[in-house]
Amino acid sequence: MSKIIAPSILSADFAHLGRDIEMINQSEAAWFHVDVMDGVFVPNISFGFPVMKSLKQHAQKTLDVHLMIVQPERYIQEFADAGADVLTVHLEASTHLHRTLQQIKAAGMKAGVALNPHTSIYSLMDVLEDIDLVCLMSVNPGFGGQKFIPQTLKKTETLKNEIIRLGCNTLIEIDGGVSLQNAGDLFKAGADVLVAGNTVFSSENPTQTITELLNCSK
Repeated sequence: MSKIIAPSILSADFAHLGRDIEMINQSEAAWFHVDVMDGVFVPNISFGFPVMKSLKQHAQKTLDVHLMIVQPERYIQEFADAGADVLTVHLEASTHLHRTLQQIKAAGMKAGVALNPHTSIYSLMDVLEDIDLVCLMSVNPGFGGQKFIPQTLKKTETLKNEIIRLGCNTLIEIDGGVSLQNAGDLFKAGADVLVAGNTVFSSENPTQTITELLNCSK
């Protein structure tokens, strides 16, 4: 499968969101990454359904929605209705993870599970075949612009080996501190999707930076 760059809307310029959405539409990025934070599971608050619905009206690519919220199962249908294509919940926030994964799929979305840096990939082994995407947090969730945690590379390799061993089609997504300096190593370790926020939106030429990130997979 082709590698994917997913620019994080959280790092976009909200005064010019339409412009930034159109930039991603015209770029080689395949997904929009949408971080939803509740101020409880993580210390920050981002945005909710009104922004999601507006984004859906203009985005021409997959909406990859990452819920950093407690009890995410409460809002599965609402996020489906708001246009999410992939819905990722945190293992740490999901008491009944298997049930939540089934509910996400029943609502017509791909089901993702995110792991905080301290959480072992082996906690997913009993449900890995039910997961479409595993999002490995390579920073502590809640804030943009953090430094990449190097142990994520080994974690990615280990997870990739388990996916191959079990014969799953699960994608590996890396979220946090992705840059032109580490993108190649992450793809080599087995990552399929790289979330890029500051690296893209602080660039003088975001479209070119997206292409350069993608070229790191070659």
